[in-house]
Amino acid sequence: MVELIRTNDPVLLSWLTAALLGEDIEAVVLDAHTSVMEGSISAIPRRIMVRDTDLRRARLVLAEADRIGGGDRE
Repeated sequence: MVELIRTNDPVLLSWLTAALLGEDIEAVVLDAHTSVMEGSISAIPRRIMVRDTDLRRARLVLAEADRIGGGDRE
């Protein structure tokens, strides 16, 4: 598995995991529990991981997120 993105944005995490699933790309969110334990200071971003073989397609989905959000991503 390889990292697609790191973010503390819960909306982006939710949208991106759903969009990846819609493209039959398995995504795993790492560090979610660690991020919750540190409180609300957002010191530990969550990581979305995808299979190496899905990385190119996953980046296209991420580009769509940037286009929709106006590119204001962490």
